Amino acid sequence: MSSYDNHPADIGTETYERAKDNTLSGNYKSILTKVNDALKKIDEGTFGVCEMCGKTIEEERLRVVPYSTYCIDCKREEEAVRDDERRPLEEDILGPPFGRSFFDGTDKIMYDGEDAWQDVARYGTSESPQDVPRAVNYNEIYTDGDEKRGIVEKTDMIIDEEDPDDDDKNELGS
Repeated sequence: MSSYDNHPADIGTETYERAKDNTLSGNYKSILTKVNDALKKIDEGTFGVCEMCGKTIEEERLRVVPYSTYCIDCKREEEAVRDDERRPLEEDILGPPFGRSFFDGTDKIMYDGEDAWQDVARYGTSESPQDVPRAVNYNEIYTDGDEKRGIVEKTDMIIDEEDPDDDDKNELGS
């Protein structure tokens, strides 16, 4: 049946449930493939051997996850590679103005990517402290988020307190 005459929100629940069913089905297929691979390894006599280091996988681990292909140490090592602070591969190729341009710690004094992000982020983002490693509160979400905006050095904060109207009076001879 067509949902053409219905408001999109009317079919929101059905869309969500369908997406959930597809995800669960995909997960079941993935686990079934892993179990079948483990059964093949039993037939071949290689079940319980770590694919990375070749050591025996602990029996306790196999009880919990019978289709494990890595020992606990190798699995931790594999997961550690997926550090949430790693940057996308494309950034190694892209250069300014498209790549990352943070010049902190260098002798360059210029408006950089960090400054641009701070300007944009002050209007709000979807991040919260739980999304940023080691952040405890909202003040710690952004790198140098507490910096003064619009200055490069502390001397830029000096304000010329001379009254501009005084120049006009002096020019007019008063």
